Amino acid sequence: MTAKAMTAKAAKAYIVGVGMTKFEKPETRDWQYWDMAKEAGTAALTDAGVAYEDVQQAAVGYCFQASTAGQRAVYELGLTGIPVYNVNNNCATGSTALMMARQFVEGGGSDCVLALGFEKMARGSLGGGGSDGGAGDFKTSPVARHYGIMAAGHGFEMTPPTAQIFGNAAREHMKRYGTTEAQLAAVAAKNHRHSTGNPYAQFQAPYTVDEVLAAKAIHQPLTRLQCSPTSDGAAAAVVVSERFVEEHGLGDRAVEIAAQAMTTDTGDSFASGTCIDAVGLPMSRAAAQQVYAASGLSADDLDVIELHDCFSINELLTYEALGLCGEGESGALVESGATTHGGRWVVNPSGGLISKGHPLGATGIAQAAELTWQLRDEAGARQVPGARTGLAHNIGLGGAAVVTLLRR
Repeated sequence: MTAKAMTAKAAKAYIVGVGMTKFEKPETRDWQYWDMAKEAGTAALTDAGVAYEDVQQAAVGYCFQASTAGQRAVYELGLTGIPVYNVNNNCATGSTALMMARQFVEGGGSDCVLALGFEKMARGSLGGGGSDGGAGDFKTSPVARHYGIMAAGHGFEMTPPTAQIFGNAAREHMKRYGTTEAQLAAVAAKNHRHSTGNPYAQFQAPYTVDEVLAAKAIHQPLTRLQCSPTSDGAAAAVVVSERFVEEHGLGDRAVEIAAQAMTTDTGDSFASGTCIDAVGLPMSRAAAQQVYAASGLSADDLDVIELHDCFSINELLTYEALGLCGEGESGALVESGATTHGGRWVVNPSGGLISKGHPLGATGIAQAAELTWQLRDEAGARQVPGARTGLAHNIGLGGAAVVTLLRR
């Protein structure tokens, strides 16, 4: 069955409860991954008004813990013997867990499923996607082909590998389309400004474009304030069937997962020999197109978007992949104010990965949590007035892109 066919099924799945921890700089809090998982999972169950005993399956995502860490995490919520699926899909891990939960519900196998994601990370820059988070041996790494594209076109410098491949994508975009350093910095300034209204965000201080540009260079043109940090944290969502919503009187809490698609790399990721494509633009575009086709909606119908701004350039690339603008027009789009409060869309009202933080296994579910709060008019100071339709985009090198459309 194709991804498009899966998103077009008649059965419906709803998010009725979400929760997350505050995302923290590693080693800020004296906690273990099961502590943060318990905090987020309990919050989601409480938000839904559902007991853990009602949960029939759990999909648990993480990247930096051992096998069956998912069980260790949910055992803090209860010992009910349910199936627990451990999920690892690089930075798209959280959204992959959410997608599994939706599939379990839409397929009729369960009426109530918990999607949980967490990460306890080491300080310092994220590496190249190996299991230890380090650069590793790229000849045997699962991202060897991606970094091979980069090395062939740009060589290899002694800068953090993930920042390097995205930074080189930024260089390509600037050369091809005339995108400016100020436009890249405008992404980060916007998201840092948004995070001032988010108590869950790792960073909550605003920065101007000039301050972003003046920050320490990580890999030109990217500065530290344009790069997502390593983070500790967890997020959870309770996904249920329409029958469960009706039987438990949860209509006022329910947000429909209207469409969802996951794509992985095709030849398009590598054929051009560009970092722009190697970091996932073709995957993101294909996933968005599948979701639009399945839902009958388009970018024009969206009110609020949480997208994977692991680096400022990736927000610009994702504008183009999602159809918010034409190819090469994303720099001008962010500069125009179209993607902040008062503009056409509000993108990353949470602060995004750049300012909210990026605990890999939790990120995709945290995006869904933010959109759920937005669509239920519960987002407080960062609320997008009248938001009824939201889209989440989560991507991981190696690769996977998940796009999820939520509707109130």
